Amino acid sequence: MILESYNNQEKYLVSIDCAIFGYHEGELKLLLFQREKEPEKGKWSLIGGWVNPDESAEEAATRVLQHLTGLHDIFLEQVSTFSKPNRDPGGRVISVVFYALIVIDSERMKLSSEFGAEWWPVKSLPTLIFDHQQMFEMSLERLRQKANYHLVGRELLPETFTITQLRNLYNSIFSKDFDPGNFRKKVLSFGVLDRLDTKDTSVSKKGAFYYKFNEQKLNESEN
Repeated sequence: MILESYNNQEKYLVSIDCAIFGYHEGELKLLLFQREKEPEKGKWSLIGGWVNPDESAEEAATRVLQHLTGLHDIFLEQVSTFSKPNRDPGGRVISVVFYALIVIDSERMKLSSEFGAEWWPVKSLPTLIFDHQQMFEMSLERLRQKANYHLVGRELLPETFTITQLRNLYNSIFSKDFDPGNFRKKVLSFGVLDRLDTKDTSVSKKGAFYYKFNEQKLNESEN
């Protein structure tokens, strides 16, 4: 009887869309690609794909990201579900939206270009298809919420960094300039950064100490 009620229901397509954020050359960036098929062929879109019958939405998102970046340990968090009946002109598609954070290096730049993808500064994005602009905005807000309570540099910065580099990342995420002294005091109060003995002397003779995340303390703070 239950199976009969299932059979009488309409079948819908389920997809995942990922707002993939990276940080490069002092700017927060979003990975986009140009659609190769209709509808909206040639226009810019978030990275996405279909959910296969044998996988969850989380597994589908992980699969798509691994295929695109070659990375197997990516920060990934679900944002929302988009389900308006007319959201996709190609058909009835329910999309589960995630955001991801990855470090942009030369290898990631090469991989993304091989897939026809391109990193765009979040402050100057092109027009996005369907409801992808809203997906992006909700994902950015979720990132800002996370950054308010946890340091997010581990997912976006190199392994070692200065406090100034971390502050510049936060300036980019929030589109504002944080006071250097207050920011330094705030991030050190989290107790998850270890100061190294080496300095960055590229900006001044005095130099600035490099820091790295203490993985154990960071994981404890997020649990």
